[in-house]
Amino acid sequence: MAIVYQEPIQAFRFLVRVGDSEEISAAFSRFSGIKMEVETIQFRAGSDARGVKEYTPVFTSYAPVTLSKGVVGDNAFMDWLCASSASMLTGPTGDKMRRTIDVIALTDQGLPGVTWTLQEAMPIGYELAPMDGSRSEVLTESITFAFTGMQRTTAPPAPRQTGMPSAAP
Repeated sequence: MAIVYQEPIQAFRFLVRVGDSEEISAAFSRFSGIKMEVETIQFRAGSDARGVKEYTPVFTSYAPVTLSKGVVGDNAFMDWLCASSASMLTGPTGDKMRRTIDVIALTDQGLPGVTWTLQEAMPIGYELAPMDGSRSEVLTESITFAFTGMQRTTAPPAPRQTGMPSAAP
């Protein structure tokens, strides 16, 4: 089987899709990355003549992720955060509190390359960047999400151009 070289995907070209439809859309400037850990326990079977301990998985945990974007006149994420918060006057509504978040890394051609699907994500934190009258920066906000599972999907590689293109008849 021949090995096909593929260019690594750049970290600055990505999309974020929340939910199954276009209910929430935003252009994010930063994604904190994903961290997954599998907790294990050591054990030694009584019938194991080798005398070594083995590892077995017990729990999988995911660190919260943070998405940052410029502040615009859209309250969709803040409404979602407030609906999930037990500290709000009305309490958590439970209405679509957990959603799917797709983080899609794009190829140089702008096509989906790798998609990480964060399952049952819910907002757990919000931070507004400081405002400073002596600086000229875009005002950003960050939203932190907890999630319960992750799936990674890879798009098939696009055909690679090699040599000279053939002339059309």
